[in-house]
Amino acid sequence: MCRQLNSYNGFPPEKNFLYKCIGTTLGACASKDLVQKQLQELLETARYHEEAEREGLASCFGICAVNHLEETLAKLEDFVRSDVFKKSVGLFSIFKDRSDTEVEKIKSTLILCYGYVAVYAPKELVLSRIEADILKNIFQYFNTKVLGIKVETKDLTLKLCLIRSVCMISQAIYNGGKRGDFIFSRKAELVAQMVEFIKAEPPEAMRTPVRQRAMIACTYLVLLEPHLSDPDRTELIDTCLAGVLALPPLEPAKEKDENGSDASHKEVLYGDTVGALKDLLKSLLRRNLTPHGLQDMFAHLGPWIKSNKEHERQRAVEVSAALLEFYLGKLNVSTVVPFYNLGVLIALFSPRCSDSLAGVRRDAVDCVYCLLYIQLCYEGFARDHRDEMVEGLKALKKGLEEPDFTVLFRTCTNIATVIGKRVPPDQLMSLLLALFEGLADPDKNCSRAATVMINSLLKERGAVLQEKVPDLVSVVRSKLEEVDEEPIRKAAQQTVYILASQHKSAVVSSLLASPLPFDSHTCAMWRSLAAEPTLASRVLEQLLEKVDSDVPYKETKSFPLLGSAAERVATPLPLAATCALYEIMSAPESGPAVLGLYPPLFVTLLLRLSCTVGVQLPKNLQSRERRRSGGGSGSGSGGGNHGPAARNLHPCSCAVETLKVMLVRGGSEEVARAVGSAGGWELMASAERHHDGIAVLAGAMARHAGPRLPLIVKNLIPTLNSVFDSQRITAAAFLAELLNSNVVNDLILLETVMDNMTGRQKDACTLVRMLALRGLGNIASGSPEKVRKHGAKLLASMVNGMDDKDDPHNLVALEAMSSLSKLLDHLEERDIQSMLLHIAIRIRPFFDSEQPDLRRSSIVLFGNLTKFSQGNCEVFFEQILNGLVTLLLHLQDPKPEVVKACKFALRMCGPNMGCDGLCDMFLNHLREDRSLHYGEFMNNVCKHLMQSYPEMLNRLISTNLFYFKSNWVDIRAAAPMFIGFLVLHVDEDQCQQVDLDQLISALNLLLKDPVPSVRVKVAETLGRLVRIL
Repeated sequence: MCRQLNSYNGFPPEKNFLYKCIGTTLGACASKDLVQKQLQELLETARYHEEAEREGLASCFGICAVNHLEETLAKLEDFVRSDVFKKSVGLFSIFKDRSDTEVEKIKSTLILCYGYVAVYAPKELVLSRIEADILKNIFQYFNTKVLGIKVETKDLTLKLCLIRSVCMISQAIYNGGKRGDFIFSRKAELVAQMVEFIKAEPPEAMRTPVRQRAMIACTYLVLLEPHLSDPDRTELIDTCLAGVLALPPLEPAKEKDENGSDASHKEVLYGDTVGALKDLLKSLLRRNLTPHGLQDMFAHLGPWIKSNKEHERQRAVEVSAALLEFYLGKLNVSTVVPFYNLGVLIALFSPRCSDSLAGVRRDAVDCVYCLLYIQLCYEGFARDHRDEMVEGLKALKKGLEEPDFTVLFRTCTNIATVIGKRVPPDQLMSLLLALFEGLADPDKNCSRAATVMINSLLKERGAVLQEKVPDLVSVVRSKLEEVDEEPIRKAAQQTVYILASQHKSAVVSSLLASPLPFDSHTCAMWRSLAAEPTLASRVLEQLLEKVDSDVPYKETKSFPLLGSAAERVATPLPLAATCALYEIMSAPESGPAVLGLYPPLFVTLLLRLSCTVGVQLPKNLQSRERRRSGGGSGSGSGGGNHGPAARNLHPCSCAVETLKVMLVRGGSEEVARAVGSAGGWELMASAERHHDGIAVLAGAMARHAGPRLPLIVKNLIPTLNSVFDSQRITAAAFLAELLNSNVVNDLILLETVMDNMTGRQKDACTLVRMLALRGLGNIASGSPEKVRKHGAKLLASMVNGMDDKDDPHNLVALEAMSSLSKLLDHLEERDIQSMLLHIAIRIRPFFDSEQPDLRRSSIVLFGNLTKFSQGNCEVFFEQILNGLVTLLLHLQDPKPEVVKACKFALRMCGPNMGCDGLCDMFLNHLREDRSLHYGEFMNNVCKHLMQSYPEMLNRLISTNLFYFKSNWVDIRAAAPMFIGFLVLHVDEDQCQQVDLDQLISALNLLLKDPVPSVRVKVAETLGRLVRIL
């Protein structure tokens, strides 16, 4: 048969068969010498450059080794040591019988022979020889050394033969009867060699089957003992994945490409290589067929599944589907154990159900399908159990063929529904958290699908996640910081809305715990809660409770030992709740909710505003606010900028802005505009003028939002008993101004508001008492027709105000006088008569007050009181005479408004003085639009006084003497002039009334006044005294 070999040159299959026949015959031969002789001859005559020849020779040696293992191995070693081989392999040999290429082919054949020997030889004999002889010689042939340095071969045949041989050796060990007891110490070395082969392949193309064959070899190797170390296993998996998945996609090729190879061959080679990768990964997974092993495998596959390159994703998901199907098929659960990583794995694949590639979408559904069945197996169901809902996933695959986004996302929603009903409760949170990671997926379809699934799952199962709400809210905020695509951002905000619809309090509390000032993402989450009116209303109600749940500020002393004034510092929770209210109400969708809660919103924010005037931010927030202001504001309510919102965080400014937006969203734009035009918002923020700003707001509400007032008043009235002065002041200012409009009468609120204003006259706060009187006085202009009905009560309130004992600055008295002046025109005379004298006496001291407003108001009121003096003429005439000198002198008051008041009062007094000449003078010379020559006027007044009331000379002089010490220069000058004109016109028989010594002494003293104009008037008066000396 050996002599027939050359006859079959050119007929590879037949020659290969002949080699096997020779091997079979040699195996049956009893003569060992003959066997060795024939093997030597075969080695010397083989045509090593032919693949079929190499294959046939190797199979011959393998079959022969069935019965002659020792002889076969010995002959192979002898041939290596023989001169024939040495002449072939010596690098610097002078013999060149064989080319370098043929030398590599001989090595390849010998390596292949060892592989066949390992496969065919008896397992009980060969296992002990594998590492000691077979592998030692194989690596000796494969590794060439030049000057002691290992040189890596580049011969493809040699590589492929080594890989085949390693593969056969691994099969031999695996199929050995005692493989469990056999420790293959060189396993890691062989795996490392295969990894090096794969790494050496060009990454841009697959030209050889090296990758495929090396992975097949590793597939068998990993099944052997011992286990690969974790680093070696990781290296193997990552190298194989990168070597296959990262290959460029196969392009539709012509029949022959530029290298002349058949394009269909490439497709077959690629398919075989992917198949080898799947088998290798399955082999690795089989060694650890547990949830942990599955998790470890997908830790390597995950980045490829999420790759931004379509062909890499497609291959990775295809491999994943095969692995999960294998896992499910091999799974044999003897006890019910938790599939602890189900959620993470489903989150890895479910968003891919909307991938841009239809193939990925289909494979992703298969992955989810397998995962859910694996879960059912771990729950104790038989492997052949069929779940109706899970089976429904197959039907959904048809919807994934359609590339339309709407159809895809609807299908994703249905898939999420199935997942939501089958994922165990303990896996739900991990599933959601892993899906959130998908928001940053490079495939926008998948990132959107992740949001669709998150929201579908929350709708289906979110009710059980109350304890996890803070974590979920935190994750949403962090993802909003990472993602810029608007549809994904909106979907993430929708997540917050869904959570809030199930766990309103937990979501509100979590968002309120966000750092102040709220960044743009937190603001966006707040605004998402406005999407649906019912939820928005509930959230607004809770925020209103938060505003009132803590004191608005705390008082602290910066330097207690120095006795510094207490500083008011805002408390965090009400401040955060106010900011949150602003954000929600800034969303147009909040309109219906704001309308429904208009009264409580208005009142709460109004009172919140009242408690923030002069209040400072906490120290930690002050520094943040300075950094924000100094470093430029961050984003506003939207946009991609991730900085803080640009709104002012100062407590008062924040409260003002929130009240503004509430009015606008509640349909009261006119109110907000009117207040702004009148400068009301700025006044409200002023500690000194806050109540004036509130009055502007109340007036605008009365004009433009009357129907809203009944419930506002109802909500506001209890605040008149608040422990905070600022809240009582605000409530009183608002109600007081409402009384200035007839709308309270139209809305049947007059009596209610008036009674509450009357009840505030004993308030501990002076400003509240003053505002209460102002409100009662406003009835004269708001509802004048009601003054008569309540005249006695109103008059009593004003008198009580003028008698206020705890009024150091006379603010209450001033308001009482101003308000009474407004009421007098509408009061019954009988109500006034009994109080007339008391009022006149009470207000007289204010004529000379240092405060211009007090002087003006008291003098105007005195003038108005004269209207009621008819029935009590003599008594009131006395009051007129008591105040006459003061009124005449204050015509020289430095304040024009006081001069104007004196003119009015004198005109009103004139008719009651019983002197027509004096009355005419007052009416003609003291008109508001007429200038006054004071000296000439006083000369004539004194003339009429001395003609009509000569007996009053001493009294008039004595009163004037009092004003010699006046602080006002013009009045100090007017008083001696007044006396001089009296003396000038008095009859001689009345002169004895005057105490000349006292008068001259006072004039001489005044003559030393530092002001020349005063001294001049004194000198003139002294000159006129000659008349009565």
